[in-house]
Amino acid sequence: MNLSRRSVLTTAAGAATLCATPVTATAATTATVAHAATPAPTEDTARTLRAAADYAVAKLRTVAPTVTAFPVGTKAEKWVYSQNGDWVGGFWPGTLWMAWLHSGDDTFRTLALDSAKKLSPRQYDTSTHDLGFLFYPSWVTAWRLTGDDSWRAGAVRAADSLIRRYNPNGHFIRAWGALDDPGNAGRVIMDTMMNLDLLDFATRQRGDAKYRDIAVEHARTVRRTFPRPDGSTPHVYDFDPTTGAPIGPDTVQGYSPTSCWARGQAWGIYGFTTMYRRTGDDGFLSTARSLADYALGALTPDHVPVWDYRAPQQPYDVKDASAGAITACGLLDLATASGRPRYRDAALRILTALAQTCLTDNSSRAQAVVARCTRNRPAEDGIEISLPYADYYLLEGILRVLRPQDVDRAVDLSGPRGQRP
Repeated sequence: MNLSRRSVLTTAAGAATLCATPVTATAATTATVAHAATPAPTEDTARTLRAAADYAVAKLRTVAPTVTAFPVGTKAEKWVYSQNGDWVGGFWPGTLWMAWLHSGDDTFRTLALDSAKKLSPRQYDTSTHDLGFLFYPSWVTAWRLTGDDSWRAGAVRAADSLIRRYNPNGHFIRAWGALDDPGNAGRVIMDTMMNLDLLDFATRQRGDAKYRDIAVEHARTVRRTFPRPDGSTPHVYDFDPTTGAPIGPDTVQGYSPTSCWARGQAWGIYGFTTMYRRTGDDGFLSTARSLADYALGALTPDHVPVWDYRAPQQPYDVKDASAGAITACGLLDLATASGRPRYRDAALRILTALAQTCLTDNSSRAQAVVARCTRNRPAEDGIEISLPYADYYLLEGILRVLRPQDVDRAVDLSGPRGQRP
């Protein structure tokens, strides 16, 4: 059900593990994750999360066959599409993969592959930092679940395009603008932390350290400049593109340069935890924990983030359920990486709240799974709508709890330097 933004809901914590649907075994997916130490679920939480995943699969089974492009958001509860995928194109095939893992319905596998193929021209796109968003949940996952090497090769080509955006003077990957466009040439955004895993993937596939080295340098620059002493972060940090010298914080989608855009904070939690798992750098782990502690301290009692944790109208401002889903995924990862169960407990409270208050199950016309998302509040663009990454990360988060070995096969949850937790 979709409650008012002022509603307060008390939710239960817990987790669940279900028997796994068989997934194609490949050389990329032979290792398994040791989950024996995962806390036992409460049956109430297991039931709630399972029902949400079942609802998502049922919705996708109805809607997905009619989708011919890439959903970017909803208008009047119906998907609006991009033909080339914009920056979100990877999430639609990624969502279909999650539906396949949960249901075992090969229709979703076929649709995921067909959708991912449409991203092929973007392998060579040097005008965006979002190649990780585009190619990891689509092409990397396709390779891991099918073993077809064309997906792996295409993802590595996308990483080649991404590293062209690296500024060696400032040790950062520029976020926006064509390579020959001086506008935004020194602009770094928190979102890019989520695109770095594509570079680590390329290093592991090619045996060439340059990709991971760039990812590490970028992450170190963000770690040094973005976090404030309390663990909050701005959306943007500007640098002199010629000298690489830091200029200062700014924002585009947050309330102000001194505020804390909730989805950006979520990208940081997830992204820094991933970088710790790939490198073993304790600095990345401590940064992830600092960002997570701030976000958890800023959450409202209903466990659904407001769009900006420091906006003047919070805690009664508009919600962003997508920030909640991303945060929950990052917290589940962080709990394993840090050995701190409280992060898992918090993730389960968020996922339960999303499942109980943010689904579209009270509307017969809705095409998405998750409601109450906010795309860009300052621009008045997409206020409390549905967004494709909310659907993807909700399913990823639920399956991290219910079917962790399957999620590992899809996205690789290996620990530092490839070691399994």
